Amino acid sequence: MGNTFGELFRITTFGESHGPAIGVIIDGCPAGLKIDQDFITRELARRRPGQSKITTQRKENDLPEILAGVFEGKSTGTPICIVIHNTDQRSRDYSHIAEKYRPSHADYTYQEKYGIRDYRGGGRSSARETAARVAAGAIARLFLIEKGIDVKAFVSEVGPVKLEIPYQDLNLDETDQNIVRCPDPFTAGKMIDFIDQTRKKRDTIGGIITGVIRGVPVGLGEPVFDKLHANLGRAMLSINAVKGFEYGSGFEGTKMYGSEHNDEFFKDEKGIIKTHTNYSGGIQGGISNGQDIYFRVAFKPVATLMKPQQSIDMKGKETTVEGKGRHDPCVVPRAVPIVEAMASLVIADHYLLNLKVKL
Repeated sequence: MGNTFGELFRITTFGESHGPAIGVIIDGCPAGLKIDQDFITRELARRRPGQSKITTQRKENDLPEILAGVFEGKSTGTPICIVIHNTDQRSRDYSHIAEKYRPSHADYTYQEKYGIRDYRGGGRSSARETAARVAAGAIARLFLIEKGIDVKAFVSEVGPVKLEIPYQDLNLDETDQNIVRCPDPFTAGKMIDFIDQTRKKRDTIGGIITGVIRGVPVGLGEPVFDKLHANLGRAMLSINAVKGFEYGSGFEGTKMYGSEHNDEFFKDEKGIIKTHTNYSGGIQGGISNGQDIYFRVAFKPVATLMKPQQSIDMKGKETTVEGKGRHDPCVVPRAVPIVEAMASLVIADHYLLNLKVKL
């Protein structure tokens, strides 16, 4: 049914954009984990709408309500259920497209697959669903923090504006110091200006988010079909508006000779095996090798435009569609915590899978 993700650390999300609430059930979280509800709330606040002039102005507090699986501030080992109530829906903003197919949305495919669709904000296909992922990802991240694993993401491209500084030379703790979530203030300013210009033209623009995972032990990932990078790719491509994923050298690696691309091993002064370079992106043979895991996720321009577009209605007649209401001109600033959440879920799941292998 496509609503569940993960093997041992497993989540199932539920709810629609304009329903009473959205939520998630987390199964497999180890017992005894300290559940910091303030941390979950802060992560949701990074994703929530209405943050700045370059995001949708829908106002949602996104306060998580934990209904089960936590006692006296710690996980009990039973399913954790978190609900986030929708409080600022404006379903009337979508009444004009009840019978129309919006270009590049899921309207047509949902109608054909199920014979029915919730046109209010896209229903289940709305990016509103990702709030549930962020809540679950926050718990996965709390688990990883205990293991010394750090998951961070940042905006590295918006349209033609590209961050040229390698992630190793950036202070990723400064990512949230500006509204576009780029850790370099100069590039961030150019990105913000470009998004604002795009918004004023009643158009949208895409971008790229870079993820970095540090402190991953050697050995995470399963051979053949459950390679670590394969599951990371699946996780990222499941996020709304994502059109591409690459890790390590990615597509640029195709331009290199093997003699340049191979990561040569050495043993450091502490006797730890490392590599001089990291074109592999911290993963070899589908298994983590102890180096930084880094990847890039490409997001398309938001499909809803505040200008007329040609389409057809449910009867096959030509029509015009124009966006109304509140929409993002660029999704990547709010997508940073979503990327971090999905990466955390994958690493937490593989961490537990690796423990099972060693038993």
